[in-house]
Amino acid sequence: MKKLFALLSLAFIVHMANAQENSSENPLKISGYLETYYGYDFGNPPDHNRPDFLYSFNRHNEVNLNLGFIQAAYDDGKVRGKLALMTGTYTNANLAAEPGVLKNIFEANAGVKISKTKNLWVDAGIFASHIGFESAIGANCWNMTRSILAENSPYFLSGAKISYTSDNEKWFVSGLLLNGWQRIQRVEGNQTPAFGHQVTFTPTDKVTLNSSSFIGSDTPDSDRQMRYFHNFYGQFQLSERFGLITGFDIGAQQTAKGSREYHVWYSPVVIARIAATDKLAFAARAEYYSDKGEVIISTDTPNGFQTFGYSLNMDLQITENVLWRLEARTFNSQNDAIFQDSNQVPTQNNGYFGTALSIGF
Repeated sequence: MKKLFALLSLAFIVHMANAQENSSENPLKISGYLETYYGYDFGNPPDHNRPDFLYSFNRHNEVNLNLGFIQAAYDDGKVRGKLALMTGTYTNANLAAEPGVLKNIFEANAGVKISKTKNLWVDAGIFASHIGFESAIGANCWNMTRSILAENSPYFLSGAKISYTSDNEKWFVSGLLLNGWQRIQRVEGNQTPAFGHQVTFTPTDKVTLNSSSFIGSDTPDSDRQMRYFHNFYGQFQLSERFGLITGFDIGAQQTAKGSREYHVWYSPVVIARIAATDKLAFAARAEYYSDKGEVIISTDTPNGFQTFGYSLNMDLQITENVLWRLEARTFNSQNDAIFQDSNQVPTQNNGYFGTALSIGF
């Protein structure tokens, strides 16, 4: 790990020296991101861990780093690559299953353009997920925290992909061969390839429509349970100040190897954002997540995970690259007491208030 950071530092020095000597655009770019936060969970968990279906901003009553990374990216129009190393509570929670230094890799991939006339690429390595409209980088999202939908579908994937962007940049199409459901290293005993697709249509700069999928297994081949998952979302800038995102996830997984019966989970979400000024914005989110079969979220209760969520946040763009946020959020379990109150008594409700400060450079 020390060697990797040393290489990134050397690349940064070389990049800065070249930038001073040559004003033309350099194919090597160094960038970074830091997002600190404080959050208070009204369940007052004694171990300081928020509910285990949350992977971002998941620590209670402490100032902490959600995500910090430094990235070197190279793109000369024919070949491209990224190496980004990260740390933070997001890293600890979301990559807990990965061994050793793999836990600290945010992205590590290389690609080559395979057509002289078309924008057609093949990339391989570890890369950001093709699923959903939210990412681990909070400043790129409308809410401070991520939706239940985003927290419980892949943030990252590893494998290879082929992608095409149309000449008018209105269509993006990609096919993926993957190591598994949010896996860098395969599940032991799993030799089943996983697949995915992405189609994004951007008819105007105000409308984006996206369809993404995953097909594969997240279990050893000895008890293989096939998983089929689809994400759809639309993002609409309805006016200069008002935007809307609607999303819907649905998945199905075999109840047992070779079974024709499936556990089904699904999640709709709606987010509205109003920019009061160029620097001040507000966003509201309403969502529902149903996983009765506990495929993705385990509760060990009679009715599984069936939860509504609501949040309201305020964003203040202090400078072009510094963002301060406040958010209030609540969850309500539809049937079972899956949360705990401040006295550690089971309850159907959970409340949260948090603030975050991020900087990109």
